[in-house]
Amino acid sequence: MIFSTIYFLFLYLPIVLFLYYVTPLKWRNVPLLIVSLIFYGWGEPVYLFVMLASITINYLLGLVVERCKQRDNDKGARIAVASSVVINLAILFFFKYWDFIAGSLEAVGLTFMPKLGLELPIGISFYTFQTMSYTVDVYRGDGHCQRNFVTFGTFVTIFPQLIAGPIIQYKDLDRQLEKRTHSPERFASGVQVFVVGMAKKVLLANNLGMLWDTYKAMPVDQLTTAGAWLGILAFSLQLYFDFSGYSDMAVGMGRMLGFEFMRNFNYPYISKSVTEFWRRWHISLGNWFRDYVYIPLGGNRVSKGRHLINLLVVWALTGIWHGASWNFMFWGLYFAVLIIIEKFFLLERLKKLPAFVQHVYALFVVLVSWAIFAVEDFGQMRSYLAAMFGAAGGGLADPAFGYYLRSYLPTLVIGILAAVPVWSNLWRGLEERQSGRKALRVALPVLLMGGLLLCTAYLVDATYNPFLYFRF
Repeated sequence: MIFSTIYFLFLYLPIVLFLYYVTPLKWRNVPLLIVSLIFYGWGEPVYLFVMLASITINYLLGLVVERCKQRDNDKGARIAVASSVVINLAILFFFKYWDFIAGSLEAVGLTFMPKLGLELPIGISFYTFQTMSYTVDVYRGDGHCQRNFVTFGTFVTIFPQLIAGPIIQYKDLDRQLEKRTHSPERFASGVQVFVVGMAKKVLLANNLGMLWDTYKAMPVDQLTTAGAWLGILAFSLQLYFDFSGYSDMAVGMGRMLGFEFMRNFNYPYISKSVTEFWRRWHISLGNWFRDYVYIPLGGNRVSKGRHLINLLVVWALTGIWHGASWNFMFWGLYFAVLIIIEKFFLLERLKKLPAFVQHVYALFVVLVSWAIFAVEDFGQMRSYLAAMFGAAGGGLADPAFGYYLRSYLPTLVIGILAAVPVWSNLWRGLEERQSGRKALRVALPVLLMGGLLLCTAYLVDATYNPFLYFRF
């Protein structure tokens, strides 16, 4: 089940909110755990046992960590944390990477690892990272050990962010699991964020995705340079609105339930460098790798050579986290090289250039990265990148490019404007004026209802409703 469906919007979510709010405050984690398991089991009933096993194992290991720390047995606590990490990574490797490694070995003549043909459990990359954060945070003292099994299960399975994040670190949700604020204002704020996120996903991402699919499927001899750039521009906006929209819906539903999840995107396409881009794109993933991989490896407080290795390790892991395919690894290493160049050479020089030049540089290298990210077949990727840089079988442009540009121009313009803080700045400016606040109080319900009706009409009529981050 995904958020942008009629069943979720008008059946599942209303039932969940009703059950949640008719339950006494101190017991609300019980229905929340149950409905979250139903939400996951709706699409992956066979893999519910994997999630339940993960919850049980990490819950017990958290108790072991706490007991060892109480007895000043640091070695035992470390062993328990290491066991949690190994078990979680083993689960992730088995379901997500076994066939990938087996296929790679088979390609070079090694057949000792048979392909198993397992389906990827939805959201496994997200919830395994969350459970790993638990024992580490308990060991560090950043969060207290959770003795209530239902409360811990709620942390792992809470449905708004279960299958696509944001990746919640235990220390950020620790106190909220047991005590959180419910108010009409918070609920209304959640509805607003949810509807905006749904509009991003349904009205922008889905329509832009159709343009990208057209160019991705285009034969090499028909692909033009202008068309290749138009296609990758469409994909870059589709991916952003798809994932940030879903994240916004998660944040919005979290507020409806009294939780406050972190913001996962902060207008990444206004960045002036790759370093800044990754502070604004998928923020929860970047924070997770920083807190649980980069800093434990020594971060930048080590020798230059070790610092380079730390960056390469983190970005190789960031790449392969996104999918069991070599293109994701190269995508991660592509960013590793760019960030290393910026840190040790380019960034200070870049800051001396006009802001427009910095923006062009950042957008250029990011758009190139999306071609690596989006096309898993290396032969097709090579042809697509070659087309972007002038070696296109169809030449510079053709009538098809003009047709698609004219057809999708309104959506592209709206997408570009929505990807930068134009509207948020305008909204903030109105809120600072008394007359503006009055106008917004009248306009906001109308805008939200209009957005909901438009999205509903689209979902009723449309057959194209992909969700890119399901595979992660």
